[in-house]
Amino acid sequence: MSPHGAAQPDRWIDALPQAVVLYCSAPGGGQRTVQRLNAAAARLWGVTDDRARGRPLLEVLRRHTLETLCERGGELELDVAGRALHCQALLTVAGQGLNALIVEDVTDHRRREAELREAAAILSHEFRTPVAGLRGVLEALEYQMPPEMQQSFVRQGLQEVERLARLVEDLAVGFRPTRARTFPISEAFARAERLLAQDAALTGTPLSFGEDHLVRADPDKLLQVLLNLIENAMKYGPRGGEVRVETRNQGGFVEVAVLDGGASVPDTENIFKAHTRGAAATGNGSGMGLYIVRSVVQGWGGQAWAERRGDQNAFCFTLPSVAGLI
Repeated sequence: MSPHGAAQPDRWIDALPQAVVLYCSAPGGGQRTVQRLNAAAARLWGVTDDRARGRPLLEVLRRHTLETLCERGGELELDVAGRALHCQALLTVAGQGLNALIVEDVTDHRRREAELREAAAILSHEFRTPVAGLRGVLEALEYQMPPEMQQSFVRQGLQEVERLARLVEDLAVGFRPTRARTFPISEAFARAERLLAQDAALTGTPLSFGEDHLVRADPDKLLQVLLNLIENAMKYGPRGGEVRVETRNQGGFVEVAVLDGGASVPDTENIFKAHTRGAAATGNGSGMGLYIVRSVVQGWGGQAWAERRGDQNAFCFTLPSVAGLI
């Protein structure tokens, strides 16, 4: 039988997507040597099967971690050149005979897992605001009040229910703004002021809003951005200190800045990263608020940043302007 014919029975191993290294130990626990590399393993380690056969295992794998795994058996995950590799060593009884090292590239799986965790964190953060709004409405409705005030609270509750319904729909279509329309930014300011009224009263925080502009954005996403920034300003600024929301034209965009008199923020760039909180952060926050702000703002083509203006912190973002001032 020709050498090519002799290799036919194990050609199936080259069709496997996992890298497979077959190796054995010399009698008496001697040096482990490679007996076979499949095609995926040859690509992973950059050596042909013919050249690898008979060579010491460490010479081919070039990692003591993998050699130890091959000696003891079991599983581990390695990060090699930015790729996540799941490695499993299967040993024969008492380490005799032919053993196998199976390596699978799980980079894409890990990336999808990270994306799912991030999506869950974003949804958790975004659901928090309408749920809190509904709680406030229901608590208010427990008390006797004039019919017109009661109707106002019911309308607020229905608005929050609609926001929850839209968030549920977003589960299927992603998290970028998809319902942009043209409207005066004062609409979003009024919604934010109404939702924050109770907290502002409890903390004694004066809250003011700047000039009106016609903008184009997703109203719910804009509200989420405003609530995140204003709540942060109320939380980390001095108790009872004013929180101002200023606006100004900037080319084809409107710049919105939320200002507070809190201590200077030392790292104004990293705080916009996912799961990152400022040095002054307290409580059990998720560290997703400013990350969500920047993600949403970039979704409509704007920018989000933080800077120090005199003795105040300014958390700023831009959104598309339509026809300038109203």
